[in-house]
Amino acid sequence: MIAATIAASRPGTMTQQIMQDDSGITTIAVRTTTIAHLFNSIDPSPFRQKDLDSGVEEFITGWVRELPASAPIEIAVHLPPDEAAKPEAARIAESFAHYFAYRAEIGEHDLRELFRVGRRFLGIGVLVLIACLVASQIAATLIPNKVAARVLEESLIIVGWVANWRPIEIYLYDWLPIRRRIRLYKRIAAAPVLVRAD
Repeated sequence: MIAATIAASRPGTMTQQIMQDDSGITTIAVRTTTIAHLFNSIDPSPFRQKDLDSGVEEFITGWVRELPASAPIEIAVHLPPDEAAKPEAARIAESFAHYFAYRAEIGEHDLRELFRVGRRFLGIGVLVLIACLVASQIAATLIPNKVAARVLEESLIIVGWVANWRPIEIYLYDWLPIRRRIRLYKRIAAAPVLVRAD
């Protein structure tokens, strides 16, 4: 292994590292004393469907986010020999892949929901804009005071455009972080997971 080796420890349970070897593969290494420390202790789901421990997820996603998109990655889980010999150890890779694929699915659901809300807001915003434009034209003809008519006209136009700010924000900006998160989770789900006894 070469390049930087950065470690963060959680006393008595887990040590986490990131390393890069000569081939350019970045290994995100998690060293723990028991398999149970990798997963959320209160999740009653079957082993394959268990949620990862929040610290493990945060460490992995944080480092993968920092790496170039083209950088190859792998995840290495280091366990004591007796833990690595357990049947559950052979299913750690499957559990990791399932968890991050599920997180990507949740992100895709969130994105669809965001666009659904955006369409609804856009429909409302367009109706408000049309109503404000019509009202501004009517106000211009009904109010004899030209200054007051102009102020009301401009105010209604501003209200109409402000009503469209939220859908514009959704379609221009809000979807991008969700899309990046989906790509991140899919990348991690596809990464090889190695279980090492040491």
